[in-house]
Amino acid sequence: MQPQMARGIAETASKPSEAPSRIKRQSDRGWSYTLRSWLGLIPFLLFCLLFEILPAIIIIQGSLTDNTTGSFTLDNYRHMLSQASNLRAFENSISISLVTALLGGIIGGLAAYGVYNLRTGWLRNLLIGFSSIAANFAGVPLAFAFVATLGVTGFVTVAIQNWFHVSLYDHGFSIYQFWGLVMVYTYFQLLLPSLIAATMLLFANSFGAFATAFALAQGNIALVPILINFVVNGNVTVDFGLGNALAVGMIVILLIAVSFYTAMVRRANVWQGR
Repeated sequence: MQPQMARGIAETASKPSEAPSRIKRQSDRGWSYTLRSWLGLIPFLLFCLLFEILPAIIIIQGSLTDNTTGSFTLDNYRHMLSQASNLRAFENSISISLVTALLGGIIGGLAAYGVYNLRTGWLRNLLIGFSSIAANFAGVPLAFAFVATLGVTGFVTVAIQNWFHVSLYDHGFSIYQFWGLVMVYTYFQLLLPSLIAATMLLFANSFGAFATAFALAQGNIALVPILINFVVNGNVTVDFGLGNALAVGMIVILLIAVSFYTAMVRRANVWQGR
């Protein structure tokens, strides 16, 4: 009996000394895990710093700098807000982005609902794969594809004229105007996340698009990205301050859209119990 009591007392006495060492090992393991996590984030943080944060700072600084003297000024923003062409470019960009975002959200929502309820697995996979490919087919190739299809001498335009003796362009249709650009933008706006958040993401996607609009409608529709290109590349005059101010205006609008997108994603996560 006495040896057992002695052994129990010895074990009890040894436990307090073992606890600190166990806590220390767990703490060391936690610090090493945290260090490895931060080391893995370094390339991403460097990418954000070099290609997102620093360019934004340079643009904001340039928008507040006089082109000739290099001193601080607000004239670039006064110039941006005083010219009707600049305001019209913002109006056109916002209008096209809103219309295509709503169309993409409605069509994408219906498509998502239809794909979700499909009984045939291979057809669902085919549609999802096609949507993924179509969403990445944008820019200048997309513009030329629609010109070859629905341009003045496009395949569909000529086929309708030959088969039905109807000239689309004589009846007011034009792929080079506002609604033509809306149709092209809607083509690559079929995204299937949560509907409201996706609509905001589609708005940001359209508002920042440049290559498709520049290749398709650069002379017909004044959009902010195209206007920035004209101002910086010297289509009429070179004004880097105005270009930076226009870019800052785009950043502000995109930040509003992305903030609303983030809020909707959080709300959707709450609804889904995440």
